[in-house]
Amino acid sequence: MRDTIRTFVAEFIGTFALTFVGGAAIMATRGAEAGSGLLIAAMAHGLILGLMITALMKVSAAFNPAVSFALVLTRTISPVTFAVHLVAQLAGAVVAAMLLQGNMPPEAVTATRIGGQQISTLITGPQAVFLEATATFLLVMSVFGTAVDPKGPKVGGFAIGLTVAADILAIGGLTGASMNPARTFGPAFVSGIWEGHAIYWIGPLVGAAVAGLLYKFLFLDAETA
Repeated sequence: MRDTIRTFVAEFIGTFALTFVGGAAIMATRGAEAGSGLLIAAMAHGLILGLMITALMKVSAAFNPAVSFALVLTRTISPVTFAVHLVAQLAGAVVAAMLLQGNMPPEAVTATRIGGQQISTLITGPQAVFLEATATFLLVMSVFGTAVDPKGPKVGGFAIGLTVAADILAIGGLTGASMNPARTFGPAFVSGIWEGHAIYWIGPLVGAAVAGLLYKFLFLDAETA
């Protein structure tokens, strides 16, 4: 029971931090030039994620339902642990969004949907799913390569944070580069705006599943065969 509580709290804090810092950065740079705003958002998400993973990885550090999904598919965590992850991650994101809504400038809250993600009118729904799936694939590959694989380089969470930052720079202007259903769920739940929400579950879950299974069977299992 103690381990379950520790896991829940770690996942809650990590997802809370990502949603709070990422959302605040998006709101704080509203009105800035597109390039500089995107760079700041990428740095904020990447830095806080890398720091939180490094701080909490000895307990639990998925902070993302898609990452947890890849972990349970590859039997790295149990279904019960996955359920704990999911509840904690969604709760952390919702609480972060509630605090942002209550403490950030109202005009920024409304304009950015509490620092949430939205799909650009320049792309279609299927294209958005593909972009989110691809970005999440790269993210989960970095998770397995540096955190799951016992032979991977011991670099804390910084490689994972850098991958998130790179993904945001690449597709942030088109989908918001969520790669994380909880990160999108929190602001959507609090704002009540669910437009395109399914995209942020389908894309990341598919991308995470492909990356996790590929890494497990092609790299991890091949080393022990």
